[in-house]
This record gives sequence, C-alpha cells and structure tokens, in this order.
Amino acid sequence: MPETPEKSNESRGGESHKSDKGHFESDISHKKRLDDSKRHSSKNDLEGIDNEFEKRLWEAADQLRANSKLLPSQYSGPVLGLIFLKFADYCFQNATQKLEARGTSSRRGIDESDYHSLGVMYLPDGARWSDLLNLPEGTDIGREISNAMKTIEDVNEDLKGALPQNYSAIGNNTLIELMRIFDNIPLDVHGDLFGRIFEYFLGNFAMKEGQGGGTFYTPSSVVRLIVEILEPDHGLILDPACGSGGMFVQSIRFMEAHGKKKNEISIYGTDVIQQNVNLSRMNMAVHQLSGQVQQANSYYEDPFESHERFDFVMANPPFNVKKIDKERIKNNTTRFPFGMPKNDNGNFIWIQMFYAALKQNGRAGFVMANSSADALNTELEIRRKLIQDKVVDVMVSIGSNFFYTVTLPCTLWFLDKGKKNTERADQILFIDASKIFRQIDRAHRDFTNSQIEFISNIVRMYRGQEIELSEGSAELMSIDFEKKVYKDVLGLCKVATFSEIEEQGWSLNPGRYVGVPIQEEDSFVFAEKLAELNEELNILSNQALEMEEQIRNNITRLLEESK
Repeated sequence: MPETPEKSNESRGGESHKSDKGHFESDISHKKRLDDSKRHSSKNDLEGIDNEFEKRLWEAADQLRANSKLLPSQYSGPVLGLIFLKFADYCFQNATQKLEARGTSSRRGIDESDYHSLGVMYLPDGARWSDLLNLPEGTDIGREISNAMKTIEDVNEDLKGALPQNYSAIGNNTLIELMRIFDNIPLDVHGDLFGRIFEYFLGNFAMKEGQGGGTFYTPSSVVRLIVEILEPDHGLILDPACGSGGMFVQSIRFMEAHGKKKNEISIYGTDVIQQNVNLSRMNMAVHQLSGQVQQANSYYEDPFESHERFDFVMANPPFNVKKIDKERIKNNTTRFPFGMPKNDNGNFIWIQMFYAALKQNGRAGFVMANSSADALNTELEIRRKLIQDKVVDVMVSIGSNFFYTVTLPCTLWFLDKGKKNTERADQILFIDASKIFRQIDRAHRDFTNSQIEFISNIVRMYRGQEIELSEGSAELMSIDFEKKVYKDVLGLCKVATFSEIEEQGWSLNPGRYVGVPIQEEDSFVFAEKLAELNEELNILSNQALEMEEQIRNNITRLLEESK
C-alpha cells in the first residue's frame, strides 16, 4: 500500500490522560520495552483537572457507603440516580434562563412543552435539586427523592420506568451527605462533565461489584478500542447486550471528534436485565442522547427486526452461555444462517446474530471468549463459513485482567461485510495486543489513550487509511511503523491469507499467526501464565468431550450397520 499520511489535528475526547506506565513488548528488531508514561496534551485543558474532581467525588461517596451497611449493588442505583438528577437540574436551570430571556406569550407562562422543545427534561416543582436539598429537618428525604423521580418520569415519557425509586433504603443522613457532595459540582461547567462523572462512577461500581458489575459495564478503554477500529459515524447502531450503554456513549464521542453530529446516527439497544436497561437510559440521558433501548432476551427476541438493518453492531455479550433453548431458534435461518452449534455454548449464536443484523456494507465489533477462535466441530464449521464469506476483517487478542467478569484474556472480533469488494477480501489482519496495557492495580489493567490510538493505527494502515497521532502514539508508531505504512511485525501483527488460515485449521487465534518475539528479559508472570494454561485446559477438555461424543456416535452407528 502507498505511504499513509499522518493526521494529527483531531482530538479524541472522553478519557482523561494519566501518567501511569503502559507496557508494550516490542519485536526482535528493537528488543526493548516502551514506557508510555508521558502526559499527553488535549484540546480540553480541563481534562486532567476534571478527572481529579471525579475522583474526589467518588472517594467521598464511597466513604459514606463504607460507613453504612449497604452493599455496592444496593448503593449504585440510587447514587447514579442522584448524579442524573443533578445533571437534569443543571440542564433545566440553563433552559430556564434561555426561555426567560426569550420571553413567552402573554397568555401563558413557561411550561413543560417549552423545555421539551429545547430537548431538555422538565422538572416539576418539588423535583428540582434545590427543593430536595433544602427540605426541612426531620423530612423523610428518601421518600421525597423517590417521589421526585416518579414525578420526573410522569412528565418525561422517555424516562418511564428508568429512574431509581428506592431511596428510603439508604437512610436520611447518608442521602443528605450525598446531596451535599454532589452539590459541589459547579453549574458553570460543560454538560459533558456530568457524563464523565456518571461513567467514572459506573466503572468504579463495576469494579466494586466484581463479577456482578461486569454484567452492566465494559471497561471504557476496551469500548474505545472497539469504537476506534469500527468507526461508527453514520446510520443505525445496534448493541443487543447493551449493559449501561457505554458503546453508544463512545460512538458519539468518536463522531464528535471527527466533526459529525449526534443526529447522524440512530441508537438501538437491548439487554435481558431491566436494571441494565434503566442504567443505559440514564447514561444516555446524561450524555444527551436519544435512542430506543428496551428489555429483551436477544437469543429468542428481535424487537427491532434486525435482519440486514444495521450499519454497525457492537457488543460485549456474556461468554460461554449454556442451556440456551436451541429448539426455539434452530429454524430461524434469518438470524442464524450458518446453523446451530452442537456444543452447549452460546458464543456462535451471538456471532451469527451480529453477522445477520448487518447491512451489505455493515461492520461489527465485539468481545468474545478466546476459545471461540479455536473451537472445533460445528463451531469450526460456522467459523469457516464466516471466513469464506469474506466478512472477518480484524482479530485482536487482549491480555488478562481487563474485565470484571473474567480475568482470562479475550479476543475482539471485527466483521466487515463490505470487505469482500476490497483488496483485503481474502485476507485477515491479526493483532496480538496481549502485551499492551497499563497496570491500574494488582488485579486490573486498561489501555492508555496512546495505546488505543496505536492499535487502531495498525488497522488504519492495513485498510489504507490515514493514521492519527492526536493522542500521543507517535513514539509507539516510531518503533515499527516509522514510514507510516503497514508491515507484518513479529509478535505484534500479521496479515494472513485464506490459504494460511486454512493450514491452521481455520483458527482465528492471533497467536497462531503473529509469532513470538525474542525479548530482552524474562517477562514471565506466574498468575497470568497459569490463567492462560487453565483456559487452554478448558478448551482441550471441551474438545475431548466433543471427540468422545463423536466416537460414541460412530461406534453406535457402526454397530447398527453391522446388525
């Protein structure tokens, strides 16, 4: 491909830059580690300050919970609801000033229709922040806040059933202190600060809840990587396992960073858990997004009639789900065109669901268990059909400890139905990003902004697009891609042909293609290696069970034929 010009004048918003060290194991040609510890500049000069502000808010609110008898799961909904209410009041007060300055008809005063015409939620008397903050001593604060939430729902149809109304369980003293904490959010800031506060709290609640938190929250750096590679900038977007709506929020930020407007996309989402749907609707409201999000079991329900309807599909579905009633869906060849996997595992049911929802030029990006890239028998056949249909575009392996539900590594899949009309039709890009990370604490990792941009730039070069350097990835790029042109790099990336993939048994595991670099020093981490070996053991065990069943079936068939 021709040399790719750089593109450094665009900013990526939405994630504050930190100074923690990032890790990247380079290939044999460089034999060094890259320390990604620099603070990178941003067009938003307040970004670093805001992050400290969010941290202080969280620490104060979490200290209150620690001194109560509440579990994080009992505390999260009401706290997020208060952040939402503070944001709604911020928008309401700003709209009131605009409406009063504009003036109204002499026959009537300002009413809820005026606020809705500005795209702002109407807050009735008694449901405004100042009303609740200044309630008389001895008032049942929990009951009043719950009533306020119900009143807001009554006059804002889009929020029907979305707001928490269980504040009486929190206790008056804790609620009073929480409102005082959130009252410190200044009213002269940009509305996006509320969105970042909401996301910061979502992420920390997910971390506190561990396994349970992972059902509603995908770490923002992983979501950003999916969005940067997928590039959702127009049309209809679907997330059939939407959790708290992080994919939608990051998609909007991507669009805004690239000069697009929110109204150029339409958002659709489902989740099987009603509480997650509520969180998603609140999250979208705080980010001033509109869309259709509803409760549904995506295995059996398709409320948006998704067949070949969507320009982009993105998701972090639950891994390795068992006991799906395949009898109910086996004849639905529209949603599952490659057939049902015989193994008791839902991974390839999800993958077909994403594939079937895409328009002829649509793209999908999603998180999947590593085992799906190497699974045998009917899952291998489905995977082979996907590859031969020329829709699998990019595979990215991610290291352990990025997710709260699983500590094991995982893989990001990217499908592109329009790829078959390009020179990439018979190729797939494999990226091993398992050694690219920033260590947050002993148990958690994420990507820095520059690492996200670097990985995304590898994909951009592969596609023949302009690279981007606005998030500080120039140093990472200089190691192997100084000419800004794609090339295979041992231990990092490889463009494989279909013949090479067939030789590997139609595996989509990046590790089979990129090779292993020689490293200067031993980077062996026992816990990480043990987790990887355990997953490999699980894969082999499942394969052994499948082969055992196949042998039994063959023996039974031979015995019947010999009679």
